[in-house]
Amino acid sequence: MSKRLIGIFSVYGFATLAVWAGLTFTHGNSPLAIGDPGEFVRWAQPIVQTIKNLAMAMTVGSLVLAAWAFSEKSDSLTRSLRRASLAANAWLAFGLIHFLLTYLWVTGSELSSGTSFGAGLWQFASEIELGQSLVMSLLFTAAVSVISLLSSSLRSTLFATAFALSGLVPLALIGHAAGTNGHDMAVNSMGIHLVAVTIWVGGLIELGFQMRSDNWLVLVKRYSTLALFAFGLTAVSGVAAAALRIVDVKYLFTQWGILVIVKVVVLIALGIFGAFYRFRILNAASPSKKSFRILAIVELALMGAAFGIGASLSRSAPPSTNIKLGDVSSPAAILTGSPLPPELTFDRWFTSYKIDLVWLVIVLVATSLYLYGVYRLKKRGDEWPIGRTISWLLGMGLLLWITCGPLNVYEQYLFSVHMLAHMILTMGVPVLLVPGAPVTLLLRASEARKDDSRGLREWVLWAVHTPWAKLVSNPIFAALNFAASLVIFYFTPLFGWSTRDHLGHEWMIVHFLITGYLFVQALVSIDPGPDKIPFLLRLMLLIGTLAFHAFFGLSLMSGEGLLLADWFGAMGRTWGESPIADQQTGGAIAWGVGEMPAAVLTIIVSIQWFRSDVRDAKRLDRASDRSGNKDVEDYNAMLAKLAKRDGEQQ
Repeated sequence: MSKRLIGIFSVYGFATLAVWAGLTFTHGNSPLAIGDPGEFVRWAQPIVQTIKNLAMAMTVGSLVLAAWAFSEKSDSLTRSLRRASLAANAWLAFGLIHFLLTYLWVTGSELSSGTSFGAGLWQFASEIELGQSLVMSLLFTAAVSVISLLSSSLRSTLFATAFALSGLVPLALIGHAAGTNGHDMAVNSMGIHLVAVTIWVGGLIELGFQMRSDNWLVLVKRYSTLALFAFGLTAVSGVAAAALRIVDVKYLFTQWGILVIVKVVVLIALGIFGAFYRFRILNAASPSKKSFRILAIVELALMGAAFGIGASLSRSAPPSTNIKLGDVSSPAAILTGSPLPPELTFDRWFTSYKIDLVWLVIVLVATSLYLYGVYRLKKRGDEWPIGRTISWLLGMGLLLWITCGPLNVYEQYLFSVHMLAHMILTMGVPVLLVPGAPVTLLLRASEARKDDSRGLREWVLWAVHTPWAKLVSNPIFAALNFAASLVIFYFTPLFGWSTRDHLGHEWMIVHFLITGYLFVQALVSIDPGPDKIPFLLRLMLLIGTLAFHAFFGLSLMSGEGLLLADWFGAMGRTWGESPIADQQTGGAIAWGVGEMPAAVLTIIVSIQWFRSDVRDAKRLDRASDRSGNKDVEDYNAMLAKLAKRDGEQQ
């Protein structure tokens, strides 16, 4: 039997064994008091779920590794895409079986060919959130299967990867803490966890199929980089998810807590294995392919065990009472799932916080990568302006304050706080991030690949030169998008979606951050982008968009109709302004908060304009010196000729 098959059997075998052992230990598979689906469904559902999750990991991991490590039009890329298509088919097949078993488990129904069973199954798929999410994930899976089969280039691989990662989103939204206190943290931790483990496990399986390649060592090193990030994200998301359930040390000594400890031990062991092959095997004078294969098989077995333990934990009741429906004693708790926070006083602007794990990770990763890039430049003797570094760090700090600080605590309850977060996000943060010139730093600090594959540097270069990127970063389009987004967002159902739904809230942050970044970049133009426009036109665009913001703010200040009256008007707040007065305050914020960023942008553009004129003048002076002032003589001759002609006409 080949080592590749041994690796696959080890990951699936240990996963199944871990499901059985975990559920037996926690009694998570005991008969239900009401609507028990039967022993077969109770055992088959978590096992099939684990098999489906491993097929999902093989799909995502193969595609991510292909996009990150393989060369354009290579045989390795083609074979990887075909395996990803096969894995997606397995994901789809076992996903359908898991969907059916989940329906039987949730409803306690028996499998039947009758019309009532079919009607109930359809209702589960079309009306119940759990069923809808499972079906949505399978639709993405089907698209991945087709795209992977028809793909042969890195660009199409990227699209397949995007669809595969999108298929993880519905699964994150139905985590076992959905609809409970800590819902947002549970969804974020589940989403990060799914992305990390699928890349980690699936990438290693795909790497096993590539070990016969002549450049196996290069592929292992590139996978090692992915695995390092995946390990960190898995650890962070796992700790966050466990903290929601184990709110007291005593819970660690329950059956559920002990299973968590076992999973942590497995994770630590995987980290040790990763460090061993990263620092010992790969850095050896003559790296041993056999040693890596043996280590990879053991690592896959541990990964399979971790998958199985995770499935067991999801089917076992956690010991903490923290995972429960939100307090329904107040209107705010009914709407948001969390108790109404205390009044927003001056000190709470600096002490209140609500961690958004996704943005905490983004800020930490972006800050670390930026500082690492600066370090690499300094190490080889190149200079990087300290002002750019300070600007980037301040922008990241401000982004963290918005997404994890008091604004994230109170924006669901106060329209004015929501508007403040929006305006700082779309104007304040980009004004600090754009002068940091992250794309320029990336291009200077990273090494270009020579084998026609694409790392971070190559993908960023590809992205900024696509027709779509040139369109959205065009100054005219960026300005129109920046201004129109206000009206489109607040006067359409998008506002309600972003307020009530966690996914909508995350989309809102991404949209307005990117919209503001593109607008500021169009005005400042530090990083590579489309053709630059004249400085006068830049200032006109800035004035025009700010005027639009002012009219929008005035309309809210003078308006008497409450936006999202069934939300902001139904919170039952006993402190602060009335909902309509608070909305009018939000209008004043929309009108006035942009003044400082606008002033900063005006100063930056004016300084750039002045420096550009100085450079042009110096360039003309140098050209004049090289020609012996011939241009001046020609100019004086032209003036004399015009004066002579005017004299003759008189």
